[in-house]
Amino acid sequence: MRYLLIVLIISSFSQGFGQFKLSEQAEIAIVTLGPYQGEVWSAFGHSGFRIKDPANRIDWFYDYGLYDFDQENFFLNFARGLLKYKVGVRAWERSFRFQKSLNRYVKLQYLNLSLEEKQALFDYLQNNVKPENAEYLYNYVYDNCATKLRDVCEELYPGRITFDLSYAEEGKTVRDLMQDYLAYQPWGDLGIDLGLGMEIDQEADPRVYMFLPDYIHHAFAGATIESEGVTKPLVSKSELAYSPKPEKLINRLLTPLNTFIILFFVVGLITHRNLKFNKRSAWIDYVLFSLAGFVGWWVTFLWFGTEHLSKWNLNLLWAFPLHLPLIFFSTKEKLARFFRRYFQIFAFGYVLLLVAWAVLPQPLHPSLVPFVLVLALRCFYLTYALGKGPKKVVRKEPVNPAS
Repeated sequence: MRYLLIVLIISSFSQGFGQFKLSEQAEIAIVTLGPYQGEVWSAFGHSGFRIKDPANRIDWFYDYGLYDFDQENFFLNFARGLLKYKVGVRAWERSFRFQKSLNRYVKLQYLNLSLEEKQALFDYLQNNVKPENAEYLYNYVYDNCATKLRDVCEELYPGRITFDLSYAEEGKTVRDLMQDYLAYQPWGDLGIDLGLGMEIDQEADPRVYMFLPDYIHHAFAGATIESEGVTKPLVSKSELAYSPKPEKLINRLLTPLNTFIILFFVVGLITHRNLKFNKRSAWIDYVLFSLAGFVGWWVTFLWFGTEHLSKWNLNLLWAFPLHLPLIFFSTKEKLARFFRRYFQIFAFGYVLLLVAWAVLPQPLHPSLVPFVLVLALRCFYLTYALGKGPKKVVRKEPVNPAS
């Protein structure tokens, strides 16, 4: 969603917000943009309002998905899940051309509102894009560019709108909903599964689905609104403004699953040679357990130090934080007894984790199975090796000179 990088607020109107009176020709539409696979965050689609009034020469797109790199403590707020997003407005035609260049579908749903109701929505948005009102605390599930459209309409027309929530499926979770959009983002899918905990593994309420633009579109499509004692459809007409061209999305060779399967065979070969030549390749343990430990510290930070939906993250069952730095002390002979017991505990722990993998309350990413197998393999080897006394330690694989 490169719109996140384009903050084009129409500042020339900043002193006149709320002064325009819409004409009878005015139209307000819910805009739904399709997924774009260029970045992981754009794979979920996007939403916004379009307000068009030829009599006033207005054709604007109101976008709640903007943020400012120059905001104070931007990177710290991003890391802690306290990032402030903002609403901005730009020319519709410019936005439309840009989305077409990304080959995203563009759907419009024109709202069935009276002139007074349209004016109220227009005035609300005009006031909302003022610099002092534009920012809000973003949450990618509960308060984002899509949910804002629902919330604005419900705030303006309280108790009068009934959304169509028939899309909800029994047992579907927020994680399931996210994964529906990540088929072509394998590393992004892994990152989300690593970083987010059991908070997103409860059955999603139908309204929660609306953090995704497609469900906003569905909810508005079948919605009704009460007006002067009459219940009528909220959407008067729908339009597919742009239909994307067919494109072949290439599956990458180095997906997480393929990468970890290759790693499993490489580590298996190294472990075989260690057993055969009675030498320990400590460097591979440094790499593997440092990686697992680093992920563990990252998950712990997300759990206890941020406002992301990262609490109760069962990835800590394999990504034990203390692997890093303890692995760097595992070659010390004085600590051999301690580390033998340490790796023995984790060897059997990893086996139990793999056995219970399918029934855990938080679904761990399936590509991690070969990685956990790698950790288990090295734990069993190290338990065996440390029990047989000192080994010649190879800190780096020797390179055979060309003959």
